[in-house]
Amino acid sequence: MSFEWIVKIVADYGPMFIRGAGITLLISIIGTIIGSIIGLLIGVIRTIPLPERGAKRITLQVINALLSAYIEFFRGTPMIVQAMVIYYGSALAFGVDMNRLVAAIFIVSINTGAYMSEIVRGGIISIDKGQFEAAHAIGMNHFQTMTNVVIPQVIRNILPATGNEFIINIKDTSVLNVISVSELFFQTKSVAGNNFRYFESFFVACIIYFIMTYTVTRILRYFEKRLDGPDDYILLGNQMQLERPEDKLRKKQN
Repeated sequence: MSFEWIVKIVADYGPMFIRGAGITLLISIIGTIIGSIIGLLIGVIRTIPLPERGAKRITLQVINALLSAYIEFFRGTPMIVQAMVIYYGSALAFGVDMNRLVAAIFIVSINTGAYMSEIVRGGIISIDKGQFEAAHAIGMNHFQTMTNVVIPQVIRNILPATGNEFIINIKDTSVLNVISVSELFFQTKSVAGNNFRYFESFFVACIIYFIMTYTVTRILRYFEKRLDGPDDYILLGNQMQLERPEDKLRKKQN
């Protein structure tokens, strides 16, 4: 590896790397947000209690079957294959000429939605059943229970998994070069094709990917700590109360 070549590549092709990194972050951010919303909706729908009988039970069973098929298909096939089928397949089968960037966001969103739906469902199931029973006892329906009681807790519980999915999306956007999306991997291939210094070019891309994922990880850790609240909460009288400053000082002196 030549350090001089790395410096030269960064100096000559820096705008291409920056443009590619920007497209990668754009696809990842929008795809993760939309995918999380899809996963949240599916997770809530799949946890609706089935009535004992009637048309509503049949309707929910059909919806759950369709959602299960969606989840199993997109979790059971590689994103690179999904990209080929959705972008090129839709053009050949239906004559749909999709914008490459729009297609990339769509692919990442529905792929993320399949994974996030199971993460959300697991988060909902992890909530103590007593909270559901208490909410129903005061007259809340399933939607009100989810909105006011369950979802706020689920969002905190699944935040690490959501961050992990975001990081995966940053790396997995590289497969979208098969539909000629000009993300970071595609731009790096173009740079390497121009100077024939593949190792140095992809080494620069490797560093950029690491910077992006590390930065995202640090930001998510910050939000996790903010959601956790102060460290000096104490349990007193069945209520979470903030420890008084004089009590905290007394503990330190002792």
